[in-house]
Amino acid sequence: MTATAETPEDGLPTLTDAAAERLKALSKKAGERQILRLSVIGGGCSGFQYEMALVTSPKPEDLIITHQDAQAAIDPISLEFLKDSVIDFVDDIGGAEFKIDNPNAVANCGCGVSFTI
Repeated sequence: MTATAETPEDGLPTLTDAAAERLKALSKKAGERQILRLSVIGGGCSGFQYEMALVTSPKPEDLIITHQDAQAAIDPISLEFLKDSVIDFVDDIGGAEFKIDNPNAVANCGCGVSFTI
């Protein structure tokens, strides 16, 4: 399944312009497309945490989200936990990282690594 910023589907996660620009920069540096693969796994002090990795190809069952020719891949099980989420890239005094704005998370741990739904 593929979703794009131009044809978003209700409830599907989206990529921000900043996240797309960072993925394109990483792809240029690597010399091949870098896709952000995002999963929700059990763990952390609040119950769930995000697992992110750069991959060159998604798994066949992944949902592919495209924005400005950049892509994120999400496995089908994690998709339910990420409904209406926004995948962003933040570069500030605290560091540079991909961040998830997840409206389904009702609580986060103190360190910001895990969350509760």
